[in-house]
Amino acid sequence: MRYSVKITLFSFGYKHGFPEADMVIDVRFLPNPYWVPELKPHSGCDPRVALYALGNESGRHFLEYLEPFLDFLLQEHASREREQFTVAIGCTGGKHRSVAVVEHLRRFLDENPFPLEAYHRDMDKE
Repeated sequence: MRYSVKITLFSFGYKHGFPEADMVIDVRFLPNPYWVPELKPHSGCDPRVALYALGNESGRHFLEYLEPFLDFLLQEHASREREQFTVAIGCTGGKHRSVAVVEHLRRFLDENPFPLEAYHRDMDKE
């Protein structure tokens, strides 16, 4: 089965405004690298930041549930010939946790047949 739905993933910070998206996922429950001095200046693209946010029980369980759920949604939208599906992942500032999740999902979805675009709306904002 060939999928035609284009997937857009993006991270954002709630403090910079609520996004327009088909699905918004709040990841403010994950451990926040902002409060760790050696991690604070780095983004969720940094493996150390991603490990801090996702390499714990909450992060692992979250991804364990999110991956099959997202895969299911995308297949359903594709089977109904939907052209676009946008998923926004939000944390407080849009630099650490949401970025780490989007990067994880980018790698996860790269293994699937969906055209994919991913970006980080607020990563460079203070």
